[in-house]
Order: sequence, then C-alpha cells, then structure tokens
Amino acid sequence: MDCESGCCGSGCCETSRQVVIDFLYLDLDICGRCKGTGDALTEAVADVGQVLKNAGFDVTVRKTLVDTRQKAIECRLISSPTIRVNGQDIDTDVKETQCECCGDLCGEDVDCRVWTYQGREYTVPPKALIVDAILKAVYGQTPASDKEKPYTLPENLEKFFEAVEKRK
Repeated sequence: MDCESGCCGSGCCETSRQVVIDFLYLDLDICGRCKGTGDALTEAVADVGQVLKNAGFDVTVRKTLVDTRQKAIECRLISSPTIRVNGQDIDTDVKETQCECCGDLCGEDVDCRVWTYQGREYTVPPKALIVDAILKAVYGQTPASDKEKPYTLPENLEKFFEAVEKRK
C-alpha cells in the first residue's frame, strides 16, 4: 500500500497522524457508569488534546449510543461502556459487576464494565487511565486491533437488549 491510498505504516501519511477515540455506551441518561465514563473521557481529551495537537496529531472523538442489538454487533461491543483508541479497547481485561442503573433501565439484573487501573477496579475509569491509553496508542505501545477475531454478542448484552425490547 502506498501513502496516497492509505496508511502504509511508515508514518508519512496524514492518516497516520490521526487519533480516533470511540466512546460506545448503552445510556447517558440513567447509567452512572456511562455518564461518568463520558465525563472522564471529555476531561482526559481536554488535557491530552493540546499536547497531541502540538505534536501534529488530529484527535477525533466519536460518541456512539449502542441502543440496539444490531448496533452492538456492528460495533463489536464487548461491554458497556467502552473506549477505543484507534480501534483498540483501552482496557483489554474486561471485567463486569452488577449495574443497578442499567438494571433499572431494562428491568433485569445486568452487569456493566469495571475498569482496571494500577491494580484497582473502578466503575468509572480514572482520567489517568484514559490519558495513558491515548498516549500509548499514539506512540505505538498497544497491541493491534481485534477486528479480525470472530465476534459474538456477549450474553450479558444479549440479555440487556432482550429486556429492553420486552419493555417497549
């Protein structure tokens, strides 16, 4: 692949100077974990964004409400909320605990993501976790994306969407 048709990996392409951050969530009205994660992401991007801009990077944040089973499959959602930098989940050690907010939302017991950072678990990711993940992604210290791995909607998300559909 050459520079004119996409990223060749040499660092010379404009596209290689892009940082794309995806925030995938089930709800921002009721779920404290989703709201808190969105707030932490906004703060982290504000802090690190200027540094990246000064280094010649363009940062794009895409927020996606995953409100259907089909959208979850299309997004390859593993847990909610999720933050990905350049396609890579910032916390690959996916753990979940019961989330009362999402349980209230769908009328069933539902587990949502907890974030692991420096040996501790958080229901909302610390800003430092997000900043570290962004910088590691930008400077090449994260593994390649999992896009090629087979995907199946996790049982917990399947349960969530079934319960939401029943409530409609």
